[in-house]
Amino acid sequence: MKPLALFGGTFDPIHIGHLSVAWEASELLDAEVRLMPANVPPHRPPPTASATQRVDMLRAALRWQSRLTLDTRELERGGPSYTVDTLDEFRREFPDRSLMLLLGADAFAGLRSWHRWRELFNVAHLGVINRPGIEACIPVELERAVASRRTDDPQVIRTQPAGRVIELAVTPLEVSATRIRDLLAAGRDPRYLLPAGLFEDPALLAPYRLGPVG
Repeated sequence: MKPLALFGGTFDPIHIGHLSVAWEASELLDAEVRLMPANVPPHRPPPTASATQRVDMLRAALRWQSRLTLDTRELERGGPSYTVDTLDEFRREFPDRSLMLLLGADAFAGLRSWHRWRELFNVAHLGVINRPGIEACIPVELERAVASRRTDDPQVIRTQPAGRVIELAVTPLEVSATRIRDLLAAGRDPRYLLPAGLFEDPALLAPYRLGPVG
């Protein structure tokens, strides 16, 4: 069975940078990748768009392909979206499958601030998205904690259920959801920063054209 990789975020809105990262990770690992919109992210302000609106945008963005899929369990669970709780749920559902959490190098550098961060390695691998030319400073304590877990062999990820850290080099795309929200609030059209499916229904982008810029 292919590894299952989980890519979370607010997706406020989903943009081509998100999709490019998820797609390349899927190819590098030969994995199924699920995009998981967060309900209440503990480390950032609440999203501008509602949960329903973000799900509608994700569904439109993921149409016409099968490599990337949508998982809404964090929205359905409610409350703060602690990653370790989500991974525990996946592990109960897939006891022996290789699970991976995809996260950016900057998020990985701040892993020690995450809820029960050391327990993450008991239930999943970590796939650190490394954009060429951009380096994050890894704290000494974190590096000591993961040094013995590092691998550069995707086959190791496929044959073990959890506990490893692998760096994934992807194409750097400097696309920001904040910038897109600013453009939409200003009445501009970020046509080639968003998936084409988001322009098929004008209502999908209405939260940013009419609401506050976050």
